[in-house]
Amino acid sequence: MLEILRYSFFQNALWAVLLISLAGAVIGTYVVTRRLVFITGGITHASFGGLGLGFFLSLSPVAIALIFAVLSALGVEWMSRKNSVREDSAIAVFWALGMAVGIIFIFLTPGYTPGLSEFLFGNILTVTHTDLLIFALYTSILFLFFILFYRQIIYIAFDRDFAYTRRLPVRFFEYGMIFFISICVVLSIRLVGIMLLLSLLTMPQLIADLFCSRYKSIVIFSAVIGIICGLAGLFVSYYINVPAGACIVFALVVFYGLARAIARIKQPYMVE
Repeated sequence: MLEILRYSFFQNALWAVLLISLAGAVIGTYVVTRRLVFITGGITHASFGGLGLGFFLSLSPVAIALIFAVLSALGVEWMSRKNSVREDSAIAVFWALGMAVGIIFIFLTPGYTPGLSEFLFGNILTVTHTDLLIFALYTSILFLFFILFYRQIIYIAFDRDFAYTRRLPVRFFEYGMIFFISICVVLSIRLVGIMLLLSLLTMPQLIADLFCSRYKSIVIFSAVIGIICGLAGLFVSYYINVPAGACIVFALVVFYGLARAIARIKQPYMVE
C-alpha cells in the first residue's frame, strides 16, 4: 500500500482530498443549515453551461464554468429577492438553462471533446500542482472569512430575521457565502464530477449532525469524516480501478448507514 504513495499523482490526490474536506466542511455546514442544498445543486448543473461554452471556444472550461456558476447563484438570489419569484422556481430556471447551454455547445464543438468525462464523473488522479495551489488559496481565504465573521455567519445561517434585528449586513454575507459556494462547486467538479458533487458537500454534515449540536462541532466533525471517507475511497478506487469520486461518495453513504445504526441502538449523544 505504501508504494502508491511514491507517485506524485497520488500525492496530489491526497492533498486534494484534504483541501476539499476542509473547504467542504465550512461550505457544506452552511448549505445544510440554511437549507440551500437545492440551490447548490442548481449551481452545480448551471456550471455545465460554462463547461460546454469553454470547450466550444477552446478556452479554460473551469474558468468559464466559474463565471456561469457565480452569475447563476447571484441570479437566483436576485430573482427570488427582487422579482417575487419563488427560490425553487428561480433555481429550476438556471439549472435548466445551464444544462441546455452546455449540451448545445458540447454538440457544436467539432471533433471529440477531451476531458468532458472528468467533469461529469470526476477524476481526482488528474489533479495538478496548479490545481492544488488554487484550491489551497481558495481554502485559506474561505477560512479567513469564516474565522473573522464566524458569529455573523451563524446568526444568518440559523435565523436571518434575527440577524436583521442585530443590524448585520445580511445581504452582504448571503451574497458572500453564495460566492464561496459557487467557487467551491467549480473547483471540486474535477474531483467527483457534476453527478456526485452535491453528495460530497452534504453527506459529511448529515453524519456529523447525528452526533453534534453546535455549529463549530459540526464543521470540525464533518471535516474529519470527509478526510476519512475521502482517503478510504481513494485507496479503494486505485486498487479496484474504478472512479475515485464514486468510491468516496459510496464510502460516505456506508458511513452514514453505520452512523444511523449506531444512533438507533444507543441514545444519541451531543458533542459540545
